[in-house]
Parts: sequence; C-alpha cells; structure tokens
Amino acid sequence: MPRNVELAHDDAMAPHVHSITLVRHGRTSYNEQHRLQGQIDIPLDEVGLWQVKQTAAALRELYVERHPEVPHQLVVCSDLKRAAATAHAFADPLGLDIHPDIRVRERSFGEWEGISVEELAGRFPEDYLSWAQFRGGELKYGAEPKQEVGRRGVEALNDWASKAGEDTDLYVFSHGAWISQTLQTLLDLDQVHDDFADILSMRNAHWVRLVPLELQGTLRWRLAEYNHGPAIAYTEQWEHPRL
Repeated sequence: MPRNVELAHDDAMAPHVHSITLVRHGRTSYNEQHRLQGQIDIPLDEVGLWQVKQTAAALRELYVERHPEVPHQLVVCSDLKRAAATAHAFADPLGLDIHPDIRVRERSFGEWEGISVEELAGRFPEDYLSWAQFRGGELKYGAEPKQEVGRRGVEALNDWASKAGEDTDLYVFSHGAWISQTLQTLLDLDQVHDDFADILSMRNAHWVRLVPLELQGTLRWRLAEYNHGPAIAYTEQWEHPRL
C-alpha cells in the first residue's frame, strides 16, 4: 500500500511540482559483471543505450503525451555519465534542458568500487556478509554512510520539487542505491529489523513515481509506483535484446 512521505515542513504551503519521477540509469558493463560501481564514471553499454531508449519512450508516452494538462517537465540528473545519458534519452526529443546535481550521485563505496560481488565475498567474507545483512561492513572501506546518501537525496528532492508549480512534472535520473536510500529515508525504513531487509533493488532503466498529498497545510508525497519499466522490460529481451 502506498505510504505518505513528508518532504516539506513549512506551515504555509509552498509551490510544488505535480509529481516526482525517479529513474535509474540503463545497464553498464559493471552491471553486467556484477561489480560495485559507486561513483566510478562508467558509461552505458550497448544494451544500456537500448534500454534507456525504451524507457524514455515509455515515460514520454505515459506521462507527457497522455497528460497535456501538465505541460512542463523539469529534468535533473546525476553528474555521472550513465545517468546523464539516460536523462538525455528522455529530454532531448522534448527539447528540454537537463540540470546536473551532484547531490543525486550514486552512493560511494570507497575501496570496494570496481570489485565484483563474487570477489568481495571471497576477499572480505565477514565484512561482505555484514554489508549483505545491512550491518555496515562496507563502512570500514570508506563507503559513504547510508544516512548521508538519504540526507542529500531528500535535500535535493526538497529543493527541486519547490522550483516549479503544479503544471510541471519533475524527473530525476539517478542510481539504484541513491534511489533506494532516498526512499528509505523518506519512508522511515532506515532501521534494520529481523523480519525484513529493505525495499527491493531497482532494475536498470526503471522508475519510481511520487504524487503529492496536501494535509493540514503540510505537503506529503505518496509512493504511487515502484520499480516500473516499459512493457518490454518484463520479457527476456530486456537483458538480451536483438540489437
């Protein structure tokens, strides 16, 4: 069931966008090899370039072409090239400017960046298990704390969501760990419990959509869609297209 998430705390209702859509970048060679990317600036691979074209077309059809009552789109992206390329696939056909924002960069994984998950499990078995169990084993190697990722993510959404009015949809093109941690911060799911882990990881070139709810002068956001993709993403062609 959708949860309400609070972004704004002012007593007076500030102007805000019509919706927020968070989009994960398309596939890279590191994704294919199950390597931690973090803030290494890896470009999209051939499959990733194809994926973002499919996602961009779906986003334009579903939320732009079908909704002429919301005539404007505000596009923000991480400054890393894989997210920027995903943003351009959506924005360029619409003639939209793209606004890079370092606050929506992927989480840094420090010394672990570039290493495959299989190698991490072999070289650092205890710390890898601690990371996999959400107990912070990665922090010993300079990984950015999750709380900091969530803090800068919420700060960025607060900022950009207030830069336009209800005739505008906000699109933020970012990364899997950033999206997951930002949402967990908004939904107050940061605490690790014995009976569940966290929200499902985002697939490449999939999106999250938040819609506003105004209650007693407070702006809140409801999680309306999570881990959605174009129709073709639900077939085996998504990772193995006939290019």
